[in-house]
Amino acid sequence: MLTLSSLLSLFLLFTPQVTGAGIGVNYGKMATDLPSPFQVAQFLSQNTIFDRVKILDSDPPTIEAFANTRLAIDVTISNDLIPNLINISFAKHWIRTNIIPYASSTNISRILVGNEAISTANKTLVLGLVPAMQNLHTELVSISLHHRIKVSTAHSLGILAASIPPSAGKFKDGYDTEVIKPMLSFLKATNSPFMVNAYPFFGFTIDTLDYALFRLNNGVFDNETGLVYTNMLDAQLDAVHSAMKRLGFTDINIVIAQTGWPSVGGESEVGVSMDFARDYNKNLIRHVISGIGTPLMSDRTFETYIFELFNEDLKPGPSSDRNFGLFHADLTPVYDIGILKPEASQPVKSAVANPADPIPANVKQWCIPKPNTDKMMLQGNIDFACSEVNCHPIQPGGNCFNPETLHAHAAYAMNEYFQFYGKNSFDCYFGGTGIVSTVDPSYGSCKFRS
Repeated sequence: MLTLSSLLSLFLLFTPQVTGAGIGVNYGKMATDLPSPFQVAQFLSQNTIFDRVKILDSDPPTIEAFANTRLAIDVTISNDLIPNLINISFAKHWIRTNIIPYASSTNISRILVGNEAISTANKTLVLGLVPAMQNLHTELVSISLHHRIKVSTAHSLGILAASIPPSAGKFKDGYDTEVIKPMLSFLKATNSPFMVNAYPFFGFTIDTLDYALFRLNNGVFDNETGLVYTNMLDAQLDAVHSAMKRLGFTDINIVIAQTGWPSVGGESEVGVSMDFARDYNKNLIRHVISGIGTPLMSDRTFETYIFELFNEDLKPGPSSDRNFGLFHADLTPVYDIGILKPEASQPVKSAVANPADPIPANVKQWCIPKPNTDKMMLQGNIDFACSEVNCHPIQPGGNCFNPETLHAHAAYAMNEYFQFYGKNSFDCYFGGTGIVSTVDPSYGSCKFRS
């Protein structure tokens, strides 16, 4: 029987990292005695199955610490900078200070403008949010990084005026057409996701605890659609989907920016225990990678960021707010949910480049599939790469159509993607199936770019 760790590892292997599907973790630092960002980056990349990290700040040394780890990194700008970002000059300065110096080595996938800014009800933040996002994107376009780095922001479910039943999901009046609709237009135009902080922990009652924890329960019936919900997270996501649909948007991906369950709480806090936290997070991972989707968004996976990496003892508020962490400060797990990798075997010497040993800049590089890569993974790599770059040479009649094999076609497509986006090591990751070579794979009239 597959363990959760092996199941997720298999899923991530079949899913190219750059597509944005995967499991990540929120990394906050409001705690004492935490390891250095470099130690954290190495631990996450080498010892866990996470393929992405959402940094809850934009600290440059932290961004730099994730260089050459292949982890996709979301960077968060604090709410108090939103008014400054309305000024295009400040947005340009911020990008050139916090992104450009690190973009060649750190796999920065998104810039998140604030966190739950709309829910603050601060007029300056609310009205400045979309212009700030637009200015950052404009600057990314000017330096040709907009293909790789997207701009979004995370919302609390408090932006909904209604969420029960899920089909009645609706954004709050005033915010819906004035702020959220323009934001959705921006996200659609830039192929960026709508990101939500979805916490069944904050919505359950004693009677709905099993429903919140993905345990066996009687389900909740939506009379409008005739659909049955077997867990609260699906209901929350479908309420967001319904609210977006009311504004005319059905084709924007929803990303779970935060979700989790505390393992310790105060005496008066109900539903807080290590067992509940373990059950929620383990069942969460199993559910979001299953491909089942939700009743209104079936047959899909959800990019998900668990909240959070460490317990943050310096946070204000109830005890539970300080105890959402998966790991202690010494990097030992608070509880086991199957996210630690099995002990890796020693690497085999190969003619292709070792990712741990950087290739000199003056040496030509190509991205090719690893030997014996599964056919399904090769086809997935072709489909993804060819959605981004020109693959005409591997079409019938093209110079690289023959030999007509998945491995040969994948090699061409993966290399085109790698070359087009700047030959960064993470652009050859492809869910662990790509590798950088210094041997030219060209043959006959089929020429591979370098």
